[in-house]
Amino acid sequence: MFDPADAAEEIEDVDGDAAMDSGDEDVGAGEDELIQEEYQLQNDSAAHFDHHKDSIFCIAQHPYAAGDRGHGTDPVLPASYQSNPSERIERRGLEPIYKLEVFVVGGLDGKLRAYVTNGSKWKFYTEAQEVEEINWLIACPYEKFPNTFALGANDGSVWVYTVDPSQKEAPLQMIQSYFLHTESCTAGAWSPDGKLLATVSEDGSLYVWDVFGEAAAAGLTQGESGQTVVGLTALDQRFAVEGGLFSVGIAPSGAFVAVGGAGGSIKVVGLPRLGDGSGAAPAGRGGAGAASKNKGGKQAGGKASGSAASAGQAGQILADLQAQGDGIESIAFAQPPLTLMAAGSVDGSIALFDSAHRFAVRRHIKEAHEEYSIVKVEFVKNSQSGGWLLTSCGMDGVVRRWDTRGGTGIANSGFVREWKGHRGDGEGGGVLGFVQGDGSRIVTAGDDGISLVFDSPI
Repeated sequence: MFDPADAAEEIEDVDGDAAMDSGDEDVGAGEDELIQEEYQLQNDSAAHFDHHKDSIFCIAQHPYAAGDRGHGTDPVLPASYQSNPSERIERRGLEPIYKLEVFVVGGLDGKLRAYVTNGSKWKFYTEAQEVEEINWLIACPYEKFPNTFALGANDGSVWVYTVDPSQKEAPLQMIQSYFLHTESCTAGAWSPDGKLLATVSEDGSLYVWDVFGEAAAAGLTQGESGQTVVGLTALDQRFAVEGGLFSVGIAPSGAFVAVGGAGGSIKVVGLPRLGDGSGAAPAGRGGAGAASKNKGGKQAGGKASGSAASAGQAGQILADLQAQGDGIESIAFAQPPLTLMAAGSVDGSIALFDSAHRFAVRRHIKEAHEEYSIVKVEFVKNSQSGGWLLTSCGMDGVVRRWDTRGGTGIANSGFVREWKGHRGDGEGGGVLGFVQGDGSRIVTAGDDGISLVFDSPI
């Protein structure tokens, strides 16, 4: 029975029990937090390729059949490679050869692999290995030497090969090899005519090689070996860049080479003018590689055909630039009559220089890719229109296009458009390269293992 005396007794809430509906309030708050953490995905692509199982480090486009493209992934260039831990270097290890007969791949396993096509499919052709790791590979545009390409290795060596189908037992023929760099060879670029090859290294050195002997025939080589037309190292304090060099590009005119390195440093160096008529005795396809390996790559040349060749300002430092605050990842030149040079930096900015006016800074696009490193910049090569358009990609996973004409003003930096679709947000989600043909379509190489196709009408 109920005791009436108990009716006046008050029982205190000593345990501090929560109200029955308080749990619902907590759940609601948690749902709000989860909603705030959701990613907003955007995909502007018209098509994609997703068969790669890991990061795509490089991409190359068929020089004439714009619809054919190749991608490189593990073990072509694995993610473990970094020349400088603080910088992400553009990795180029996959290139089509200009005669359209062979597709060549170089990897950090040191192997050089060649593939041929029967018209519909590519099949393995041959392979060779001389080094531990291949950092970059680029095809030679010289018409006299089709199926020729150069590569740079982690030991600083530079190799030039040609693919000769007539040599059934060993179609990959080495025609030159060079060993003057003392640290990893980080980048290389052919001159527009394909007669000279410029390479840079982590040791801060630049060498411009006379691969086919045409400079030697004109008496324009330097040093006892006669293998270079330009050779500069960090021992020359005017040229020294603390931290090394990581990018290189040769102007469309062939008059100078620009190299980019740590700390935003860019050095511009003059090149000799070989002319169209310099006659050189080309290296023999058989045995030239072995000879060059033993003797440092010197080529014997024939008589110079005329006075067209000139040393000019070869080897002279024409400009010392530093408009950006971190390493220069990529250098690109606009096609004539434009005189612009673009540089993409680890600090996320793009600088435009005017080579016709002492390399004055025409524009500095800060945070072009926010705080993320820029991997590649490239001007659109379109003879009809769009030569002033610059395309860039970065570790933010975005591709952007810029109008570099002076009339666009600095206020908006000339921004035209951007394309998204990669994961972004730095490591593992950036865009590590792209091809754009005439500029109407962009195809990317994603660190997330996906290649996206963006329609980019000019």
